Amino acid sequence: MQTLFQVTSWQFWALLSAVFAALTAILAKVGVSDINADLATFIRTVVILAVAAILVTATGQWRTPGGIPPKTWAFLALSGIATGLSWLCYFRALKLGPASQVAPVDKLSVVFTTLFAISFLGERISAKAALGIVLIAAGAVLTTLK
Repeated sequence: MQTLFQVTSWQFWALLSAVFAALTAILAKVGVSDINADLATFIRTVVILAVAAILVTATGQWRTPGGIPPKTWAFLALSGIATGLSWLCYFRALKLGPASQVAPVDKLSVVFTTLFAISFLGERISAKAALGIVLIAAGAVLTTLK
């Protein structure tokens, strides 16, 4: 039986992702205060690239590009484009608005991901999960009301 705190569980890594995403919002809000949001995104991206290169090197997971299937390249490239556009929009939003409102609206990505997973990947969710998605959407909307 897996528990939430086992390093091999997806829940553990998803929770860490959420914590780091929260830190991202706070640190980025301070970071964009004195520079253009697009430049801030570029600096962040360079740092991420360096950290990822160090991790891949340290774990010995480098592969020759020719050994990676074209479909994988295509979908990772599209994912990279989507990530870049997301970050540019997120940093622009943080530059213009309060992190306490920007971050919850950004988390509508959970709602969109679920809808896309159902529509394009054929995933199914339970009624309880659907209720959770509706509550996330409602929470995002409520945080933006004055």
